[in-house]
Amino acid sequence: MTKLANKSGLGLGLFTLAVIALFIGLGVWQLQRRAEKHALIAALTERLAATPSALPPLADWAALSPARDEFRRVSFSATYESRPDAMVYSSGSAVRPDVGLGTWAFLPAQLPNGRTVIVNTGFVQNTMQDRSQQDRAVRPLVTGQSVAMTGYLRFPEKAGLLMPPPTRDKRLWFSRDIGEMAQDLGWKNVAPFYIDLEMPVPASGVPKPGPLNVHLKDDHMQYAITWFGLAAALLVAFGVWWRSQRRST
Repeated sequence: MTKLANKSGLGLGLFTLAVIALFIGLGVWQLQRRAEKHALIAALTERLAATPSALPPLADWAALSPARDEFRRVSFSATYESRPDAMVYSSGSAVRPDVGLGTWAFLPAQLPNGRTVIVNTGFVQNTMQDRSQQDRAVRPLVTGQSVAMTGYLRFPEKAGLLMPPPTRDKRLWFSRDIGEMAQDLGWKNVAPFYIDLEMPVPASGVPKPGPLNVHLKDDHMQYAITWFGLAAALLVAFGVWWRSQRRST
C-alpha cells in the first residue's frame, strides 16, 4: 500500500511540476510579448511624429513592407477620381482615439505618375448602410484638381474567417482589402498600399481625417503576473499536500 501511495505521489508530483513549468513558460512568454509590444509602440510613435517625407517612387513600391514602412508619414499631391467610393466599417480605432462607431471613406486618387493610390479620406459618423448606389460620403472632395495631402502609409488587410462579407450593393466592407475593392469598383492601376489621410480636412468636416496616435493595448504584465501567481499557488498547494502525505505515513 505504501509503495502504491509513493508511486501515486510521484506521478502527481511530476504532473504538477509539468503544469508549473507550463505556467512559468506562459508568464515568460507574456514578458517577451510585452518587450516586443513596447518596441513596436516606440517605433510607431517615432514614425508618426516624423516630418513627412515624399511618397516612395514607383520603382521602390515592390520593396515596401509593413514591418519597415507601416505608418510612415508622407506628403504628396494627387487628384481624386470620379469613381465610386468604398466604406469600411469601424467599431473604433487603436490609432484614432477620436473616432468610434461608423465607417472610413476610401477613394481612389491619381498620382502624377499615372498610378492610383487609395486614400482613406477619414471617418464618417454613420455607417452609410442606408445610402443608395449613387450616394457618396466624399462628393465634396472630388474637385478634378490636384490636392496636396499629408498622411500615413498603410498596407491592406484580408478579411478573417469570422469577418462578414462585404455588402456590395452599399459598397460597405468590413476589412481594408483594397484589392477586392478595386476589383469590384473599377479602380485601376492601384498601388500596393493605401494612405490614411491626416490633412487637409474638408470644410464640411466629412469625412474626418486626422493625425494618428498609438494607443495599443498593453496588458501583458498583468497576464504574466497571473501565470506566475498560478504557478506559485500550485507549488504551495502541492507542497502542503506532499507534507500531509509524509505525515500520514
